[in-house]
Amino acid sequence: MVADGGRWPAAWRHAVGRLDPATARDAAVLVLFGVLDRVPADHAADAVAADLDLLLLSRAATLGSHPGQVAFPGGRVDPGDRGPVDAALREAVEETGLDAAGVEVLGTLGALPLPVSDHLVTPVLGWWARTSPVGVVDHAESTHVFRAPVADLIAPQNRRTAVVRRAGRTFRSPAFLVDDAAGAARHVVWGFTAGVVDALFDRLGWTEPWDASREIPAPL
Repeated sequence: MVADGGRWPAAWRHAVGRLDPATARDAAVLVLFGVLDRVPADHAADAVAADLDLLLLSRAATLGSHPGQVAFPGGRVDPGDRGPVDAALREAVEETGLDAAGVEVLGTLGALPLPVSDHLVTPVLGWWARTSPVGVVDHAESTHVFRAPVADLIAPQNRRTAVVRRAGRTFRSPAFLVDDAAGAARHVVWGFTAGVVDALFDRLGWTEPWDASREIPAPL
């Protein structure tokens, strides 16, 4: 899908603020594709199979960084990690309970600035060759672990522009609406995670034309 160390096609436009290289900490997230169940997506996309899923989680509302947001499994690169791949897999195991032995790492993409939490984040792309049960491991960290059908993320009717207004300034970023597997909740994917998904879809040629003028307030 991508080569290790691949670069994004353009400057990362979703960073709000400036990252200080002297204090920025390395982090990694696992962008894990697979067939989490046999329930097809509602949207029929030409680019992907109806049963292709993306693993996501909802962060706990009590966290000091990005509370309540939908995110990829991941976190800070620890001294004991051999690099971003190790960190992304370790964090995914700690957060979702997945069996890392079933994950085939496809490669990494260039690190992206996340100034709001002072991190430089490397997305690690993976294929879930042998799926394993997943769920919330620590409720202090996350409240929900769920599959997001990729075709439904691609669907133009599920795409929005999230808007944040602070101190007289307005920030806009891609957003996606997605239901969980049971249809019991609708999640809004926005911010850094949505920016990665949006850029990845563009890079892979999966994006379908959508109306960016359809705006929603970011669920802060």
